[in-house]
Amino acid sequence: MANGKLDGMKVAILATDGFEQVELMEPRKALDEAGAETKVVSPKDDMVRGWDFTDWGDEVPVDVPLDRADAEEFDALVLPGGVINPDALRMNPKAVAFVKSFFDAGKPVASICHGPWSIIETGAARGRRMTSWPSLKTDIVNAGAHWVDEEAVLDRNMVTSRNPDDIPAFNRTMIDLFARTSGQAT
Repeated sequence: MANGKLDGMKVAILATDGFEQVELMEPRKALDEAGAETKVVSPKDDMVRGWDFTDWGDEVPVDVPLDRADAEEFDALVLPGGVINPDALRMNPKAVAFVKSFFDAGKPVASICHGPWSIIETGAARGRRMTSWPSLKTDIVNAGAHWVDEEAVLDRNMVTSRNPDDIPAFNRTMIDLFARTSGQAT
């Protein structure tokens, strides 16, 4: 990733316990290397614990508790997957409202694996072309979107990916989208 491509961009990463560790850590690393300032936003106040494929993983500090988070202070949003994390977030009205505010403002959103569950809850999936973990296909179609089996799908201000194997393509597409929407050259 090109250093400085996202200089000055503030990116929220919405997560709670059970996020797929690699789906938060690798995109965050790519964003930080590109010059973005990333902040983990969570319904929890202190730490969130990742899921490392088959068992609990590392803890990550929460930078901004959701109760104090203001989407207007961020330029873009990342929604990591895992099963536990997005399932809990889609049931949290404040988390859904936070996600919805990015779509309402036309800000870019990047989501991987089960992360699109929160997008579905906002109503923003309707009319879009998306991908996800395969088990979300029916949910996405029922939400009015067109599901495709591709490693990274760009639809207007949103990029979605299927799984950890797609992270390189997800990161490239996400950074290009974020740079383009911030007015910087891609």
